[in-house]
Amino acid sequence: MTETVEAARLTKKGRATKERIVSAAAGLIFEYGVAGTSIEDVRKAAGVSGSQMAHYFHDKRRLVIDVVGHQADVVVRLHRQPEMGRLDSFADLRHWADLHVQRQVERGCTGGCDFGSLAAELVESDGDTRQQLASGFDRWEGVLREGLQAMYDRGDLRPEADPDKLATTLLATLQGGLLLTQTKRDPAPLATALDATLTYIESFATDPASVRTNRTSAGAPTADPRPARPAPADAASAFPASNDSTSAEAASADPESGGRWEWDG
Repeated sequence: MTETVEAARLTKKGRATKERIVSAAAGLIFEYGVAGTSIEDVRKAAGVSGSQMAHYFHDKRRLVIDVVGHQADVVVRLHRQPEMGRLDSFADLRHWADLHVQRQVERGCTGGCDFGSLAAELVESDGDTRQQLASGFDRWEGVLREGLQAMYDRGDLRPEADPDKLATTLLATLQGGLLLTQTKRDPAPLATALDATLTYIESFATDPASVRTNRTSAGAPTADPRPARPAPADAASAFPASNDSTSAEAASADPESGGRWEWDG
């Protein structure tokens, strides 16, 4: 039986319970890692019974794979928020970089990338998990590619620009920069790496004079060839904690829920 068929057979209450379990597992795994998180830990955090855990997840491996998919959903959802813009202008891309750097400053450069950290821990575990991780990165890269492709189609980027390669470069830069920033407890590596890659992307601008670069207090550069939307008061509004990522609707649909799981994006 495929996961799609299983999901289709779940009731609304059942889906909410399963989502609550996965969300609880995601929060624990982010804090303690996969090895440091047991099924019993997840059961207690989710407020479900042992029989419910066994019903939805036959083993920890299946739960972990669902957590990977859940975290990929979170990444995509974050990048669809109004605070992120459409990621289809030089200004939007600079704003996106600012938010990532600001978020690291607010977190004291701890934790790194939620999804990237999960990938680092699990990538060599088994083929199914690795494929789920790869799919998550593909989806993330796809969001960036959409914006770059829109810029290309609109004529903001010169014909020799390759949106596919630029999206891969941008995501790889973010991942590497986050790792260095986490290791050094310093936001400068992330800000510097993103600045270099965005400057490279801007080198393909059909109208270089339209790209005006400034520096923000967080250290990341900002460009605004078009009027940019106001930045949020803090990056937390664009990057909620990973264990707050389940929708409130899903939690409220399940009367067994011990509390509301708010999506504050």
